[in-house]
Amino acid sequence: MTAQRQQPGSYRLGDLDVNRLGYGAMQLVGPHVFGPPKNKQQAISVLKETVELGINHLDTSDFYGPHITNQLIREALHPYRDDLVITTKVGARRGADASWIPAMSPAELETAVHDNLRNLSLDVLDVVNLRLMFDMAGPVEGDIEDAMTAMAELQHKGLIRHLGLSNATVQQVAQARNIAHIVCVQNQYNLAHRGDGALIDALARDGIAYVPFFPLGGFSPLQSAALSDVAGRLGVMPMQVALAWLLQRSPNILLIPGTSSVEHLRENTKAANLVLDEAELTVLNDIAPEQRL
Repeated sequence: MTAQRQQPGSYRLGDLDVNRLGYGAMQLVGPHVFGPPKNKQQAISVLKETVELGINHLDTSDFYGPHITNQLIREALHPYRDDLVITTKVGARRGADASWIPAMSPAELETAVHDNLRNLSLDVLDVVNLRLMFDMAGPVEGDIEDAMTAMAELQHKGLIRHLGLSNATVQQVAQARNIAHIVCVQNQYNLAHRGDGALIDALARDGIAYVPFFPLGGFSPLQSAALSDVAGRLGVMPMQVALAWLLQRSPNILLIPGTSSVEHLRENTKAANLVLDEAELTVLNDIAPEQRL
């Protein structure tokens, strides 16, 4: 069977228009998202190729490296194209042992925003996600009023254009929206990890983007006989099918698959034009339970 092709279109992050298939820069640095890349020039080449391929949504954070990912983006792409949207995250810092340490106090958040501005060489950050660090393993309930209020104040100062959340529960999304306007939520979601289905549907109704991190399973790629079978019948790569499924799952889903390889970047980008029919979607939907409203 020959795969059908489509154009996935774009979506709005506040007043910013981005193509639905973007790029996540986390994998550009060293092991455990810490230290310099093994091959700096290769990392630069990947970033340059993203804009050549028409990608205009980059996801990053100054705690990747730390600082290194943003410095690579600046070196490769600054001065930035007018249509390029860079989304970053604050809420964590890195220990000398590569550990992830919560950094959600107002003072720490302000420092992180200024670090991102400096290392990206920007005057204003397009979108900043507050990464909630109550538990690294996934969303856990916890009060975010002080942290979200601090983010809103930084936005009011003109340092941030739009705000989002990462690693958040439904209740935390609601609490944040009572404090400030939220344009996106970034949580783990993919073919095998589908607990956020109801949240995706609710955000779609309100015009808020949902940005799944680890769309391909994270550092351990998705493994599924059903996924491989569908890919084989279509004559494409399994990871392309996994990305295409996400694009068809809901129009408010924006993808940010990461890679440190130009070849893999090109393969991922092709998923933007892949159409899955109803029979293929049924097979893929049965891989894991979906939480619906």
